[in-house]
Amino acid sequence: MKKIFTGMLLAGLMACTAEPVPAQEWPDARQWCNMVVGWNLGNQLECSAPGQDGESMMIGCPDGSINAETAWGNPVVTVKTIKAVKDAGFNAVRIPVRWQCHIVNEQAMLIDRAWIARVKEVVDWCLKENLKVILNTHHEKWLEGRPTYACKEENCRKLALLWLNIASEFASYDSRLAFAGTNEVHVRDNWGAPTEENLAVQNTYNQTFIDIVRSTGGNNAKRNLIVQTYVCNPAFGLDGGLIVPTDLPENGNRHMSVEFHFYDPWDYCGEGKADTWNDTERMTSMFDRADAEWGSKGLGVVIGEWGVTDHGSRSVLAAVRENTTLYCKTYVSEALKRGFASFVWDNNSFGQGADKFGIFNRFKGMKLQAPWVMQGILEAKNTE
Repeated sequence: MKKIFTGMLLAGLMACTAEPVPAQEWPDARQWCNMVVGWNLGNQLECSAPGQDGESMMIGCPDGSINAETAWGNPVVTVKTIKAVKDAGFNAVRIPVRWQCHIVNEQAMLIDRAWIARVKEVVDWCLKENLKVILNTHHEKWLEGRPTYACKEENCRKLALLWLNIASEFASYDSRLAFAGTNEVHVRDNWGAPTEENLAVQNTYNQTFIDIVRSTGGNNAKRNLIVQTYVCNPAFGLDGGLIVPTDLPENGNRHMSVEFHFYDPWDYCGEGKADTWNDTERMTSMFDRADAEWGSKGLGVVIGEWGVTDHGSRSVLAAVRENTTLYCKTYVSEALKRGFASFVWDNNSFGQGADKFGIFNRFKGMKLQAPWVMQGILEAKNTE
């Protein structure tokens, strides 16, 4: 793959002349992750184009794609959105981005200039507030939905070109910006245990991502690059399921992190079918295993998504929310103890039931509408 990447560079697809940031300004990944309490800009820049099936694998730039950030019903992101997140107490933002409906040339995976400008604008707002930022490839269905040997070569070629273009655009950005290579790679509607083939393809995606971003040089040579377990399930990466990619020799593992998502237990966190949670050991056991598997090797650890849906009938709602506060406090506290970065999911969806992860109401000037969630997060953050 490296010979292919070198050929791409020599062919003139990009040229990076950014001066490297002094070494002392480049913390290793574990330092980058330490004390990070982050928020997800969910259901915004990762939306499909207006009118497009969200599961479509089509790569292109359909009419109206520049308006994708409102296609799933949320208002346009503004400076106020980001300032409210900072003012609430968060110190980092994860920005999920779907690129596949903004590609103007599939052969080179070139991105619509208007879309890259919009993504940069949101990233810049975050950095102006001195927030750390994760930028990823999210809902790239052509990639995520086909983790098979038959599609591996084609997918890796396109993934490399896509990250070549993204990394080149952001090469001069400082170390507060991190890149995450993929998202929840899985065969559609199959969230269960992967096959050896699925794991092998995910590991190849991760290595492809590391190789191409590093090849762009400049500040990307030591940027925190985040790789993922299969379907971002931590259990599927443990015990060697995730093969740590090979980075530049001078980097070792110091500028890489491993990402997983942990909505656990799902019947409580995601579906809202269980009203109470008290199984601290289940959570801490998984965090300990992740720390032993990756943290002990010098890698950063990023919990890219977590959260608790608002749920419960009127008679028990107050008690459920009190329990949610306890869950959030425990979760963030346990992550901070181990130096894990954590990013709570916020999709701006409110009410009781499944997938109601809203925290700030984007339709009401970022009004805090889930104070029981913030209470738990801030109690943990302010205690550490």
